[in-house]
Amino acid sequence: MKVGCSSNFVEAVLLCLILFPIGILADMLLRFRKDGTFKILRVADMHYANGKNTTCEDVFPSQEPYCSDLNTTAFLECTILAENPDLIVFTGDNIYGFDCHNPKKSLSDAFAPAIASNIPWAVIMGNHDDESSLSREDVMKYTATLKNTLSKFNPESADYIEGFGNYNLEVGGAEGSKFENKSALNLYFLDSGNNADCCADRDFPSPGPSEVHRIVYGYDWVKNSQQFLLLQTSKRLQQEYMADAEALKLRVAAPALTFLHIPPPEFNSSMLSKKVGVQQEGVSSPSVNSGLFTSLAGAKDVKALIVGHDHINDYCAELFGLQLCYGGGFGHHAYGLAGWARRARVVVVNLDKTENGWGPVQSIKTRKRLDDANFTAIDDQLLWDLEYA
Repeated sequence: MKVGCSSNFVEAVLLCLILFPIGILADMLLRFRKDGTFKILRVADMHYANGKNTTCEDVFPSQEPYCSDLNTTAFLECTILAENPDLIVFTGDNIYGFDCHNPKKSLSDAFAPAIASNIPWAVIMGNHDDESSLSREDVMKYTATLKNTLSKFNPESADYIEGFGNYNLEVGGAEGSKFENKSALNLYFLDSGNNADCCADRDFPSPGPSEVHRIVYGYDWVKNSQQFLLLQTSKRLQQEYMADAEALKLRVAAPALTFLHIPPPEFNSSMLSKKVGVQQEGVSSPSVNSGLFTSLAGAKDVKALIVGHDHINDYCAELFGLQLCYGGGFGHHAYGLAGWARRARVVVVNLDKTENGWGPVQSIKTRKRLDDANFTAIDDQLLWDLEYA
């Protein structure tokens, strides 16, 4: 089983790197490129553990003796090389904590290609990241100290918020444009937790004096305090953006993307439409519907919710104007299907080309990059377009 990029592949991308070099991270401000694009490489479910000593899951028997976490590292290195993104987003289960001998080393090794690239990167946790000697809080605190990361533990301004790794990032408009000092694209990150196995009353109190306790098992969910933070942040950013006369003429706020690990129940809706990609397993969502989808739809600016967790689902589908997107599992130590390539989702956001330069966001597009012999790109898809807003 291959480890590393093929020589033909490397040669094919060298010209791209000359034209669009991977920049040294002089400052941490995210901004659209001079060509009016902003590209996000999204990586889900690496399940990294102990490097070369960690075996692969669900590969062909002939591949088993040669496959390890190093294959995941090589895939990440090659995908960064191929895509040259402006931001790398890891959407949880970055390590498989139960198997990690030294979780801090596992985290550092898992993110090493992103660190070495000098490209900004951001992280949220999944349900396996804290299954080692590190608590959920400690995992996020340690990750936030690593080089070039934009990951945040939690907003300092929040009086109370559940989970760890709830934050937002702003992407400035193209340099020299009228949106240069505005956040033309907003990114929201939420901690979807681990396992519930607890009482749901704090979020959904039972009516009346009986104080009937409801015990909830299964996967956790995004809590009310987290949704409140997102809605307040969204409201503030929309007000700041629409204060600009140019944006006000459009009557459309800057678009946003939301990232978390565990999909909400709406991913299993019978009303999904325009599905691109495959569903090869059930949706492993919480048994509690916390109203997250309603909050995101009500925010008005969120155009897509991008999750991980279910490794062999990789579809995007629309529900009431909001795109719900998987991307497929990335890591070789994670479960998958033998012969079905591990994969990453790429999101490309394009600005509107105007007579005077670059304007607001015009479109959001996506595709997937496969860990096959040619690092094939598949399933080009339009997620949102200003023309139809």
